[in-house]
Amino acid sequence: MAVIVTIAAVTALANLPELPWLEYGVFAAGLLLVWAVVLLRLRHRRGLPTETAKATEVRESETHMRPPSASSGLGRVLLRHPLFSYFTLAYVIKFGFLIPYTLAAWGIISGDWSVAFVIATFGPCLAGVTMAYLMEGRQGLGRLRKSISRWKVGWPRLVFIFAGIPALIMLCVSILPGSLSGFLGFPPVLLLTYPLTYFAVWFGGGGLNEEVGWRGYALPRMQSRYGPLWGTLVLGVVHCFWHLEEFLTPAQGGGPGTGWAPFIVNLPVFVLLVLSFNIIATWIFNFTRGSLFAVISYHASVDTPQAVLIPFFPAVGILALLEGTAIPLGVLAAIILVLTRGRLGYVEATVSPDNKTIPS
Repeated sequence: MAVIVTIAAVTALANLPELPWLEYGVFAAGLLLVWAVVLLRLRHRRGLPTETAKATEVRESETHMRPPSASSGLGRVLLRHPLFSYFTLAYVIKFGFLIPYTLAAWGIISGDWSVAFVIATFGPCLAGVTMAYLMEGRQGLGRLRKSISRWKVGWPRLVFIFAGIPALIMLCVSILPGSLSGFLGFPPVLLLTYPLTYFAVWFGGGGLNEEVGWRGYALPRMQSRYGPLWGTLVLGVVHCFWHLEEFLTPAQGGGPGTGWAPFIVNLPVFVLLVLSFNIIATWIFNFTRGSLFAVISYHASVDTPQAVLIPFFPAVGILALLEGTAIPLGVLAAIILVLTRGRLGYVEATVSPDNKTIPS
């Protein structure tokens, strides 16, 4: 289904002005590459440690009540391939709603499709909630809810997430060549607008609407199957290319007249940014014993400065913003990898909110 949707999307976008068919062929090839990587990782399952394998066998031997929808043909397919089904559903929701927004950005259709763009960003959340219910019924939804409400993770960690991450990003952005040119200064009203924007981003600007799926549903299963590092890297690739169509829109510096620049220049930096982001997110998730509250807050702390603080730096464009975010996150991710020896704080007993092994 994902391949069919991709082909249909590319066919529709082929008539857009200024950009040649070849560029959209590359766009389609990128999506197909994502699915190839995911399929290879899903088919060539890495061996689990003995204790993990035993825990998984015990967990899989338990009898779980399935909701009525799981008894249908589609439900059985989803249950048989839970990770691949999740990724497909997240992509279908995203691109299904984002295509009208992209067409409007290129003047192919009229109207304001901003609402469609917002709905599209909830793809991972909707897919994660759906698959959690299909896999474990109300118990699966309860796990997500408990994980989201787990905010008692220690004040030092919260200070690092709420203040440390934005400070690192803004420090790096400010020292980029030319970024301070025309700096407008921070007005006092920022003390009000920043927390309000942070609150909005937390719930619908990349926090809750993405992390319930990426970290709440997919990450525990990815770590259980492939280990923390490989699981995080594969999830990072899927997460990155889930944003791919946005590079055809002003959201990522694309749109009429931009040509190849968003893909050739911006996209490679964005890939490094998202992979680093995912390494840090995995570490936070594991280090806080599966707290989605911490990870959602971390995501909001990365995104909010872009919406509130960057406008005071008129000389900072999309590329400089990506670089200013990718550099500190990349350095921090490298430090975490070295200090944890690639384990990213992963302990089998703490991969789920209630310290139980999650079936993969």
